[in-house]
Amino acid sequence: MRLLDGHLTVEDLDSLLATLDDIAEETGPTVQAFDADYVVSAAHLQRAVERADRAIARGENVARDRAVEILCYAAGRRQINRALEMGVTEGENRVVVLVDSAAGDETAEEEAIAALREHVEEADMLGAYDEPTVRAFFDVTQAELAAVEGTLADVVLERVALLDVEK
Repeated sequence: MRLLDGHLTVEDLDSLLATLDDIAEETGPTVQAFDADYVVSAAHLQRAVERADRAIARGENVARDRAVEILCYAAGRRQINRALEMGVTEGENRVVVLVDSAAGDETAEEEAIAALREHVEEADMLGAYDEPTVRAFFDVTQAELAAVEGTLADVVLERVALLDVEK
């Protein structure tokens, strides 16, 4: 898995999604863009990839597209329309773009990252999530945070893992 984070201006969301699909089709790996405000760590997205791949292998996926299945796991939701809130929107975006070859083709991943660099102005965004946004999206209360030994990021990782249980 490779990640590219930075700023992305989206004038037309459908056009951007078509560009991401084109890059994925031309290079091979799955490409999915996330709003950086919702991504707590690289481990968050790595776990989502692992869980999505496992669901696909078992025939338990809810999405036909691997990128959308990864998005659902990253969001901790089985409803695609609710998971889409974690995606990018029109206007200025702080993004983390995930590139992953299910076959482990690192060369293809690097080619996809190179193509994405034409659209993303690189800047450190990973881990610079918006805590109130994450808490609201993942429904993490102050009482829950006080009751666990870990951090908000740990609770989000647990939400991703628990999605399999909630099916």
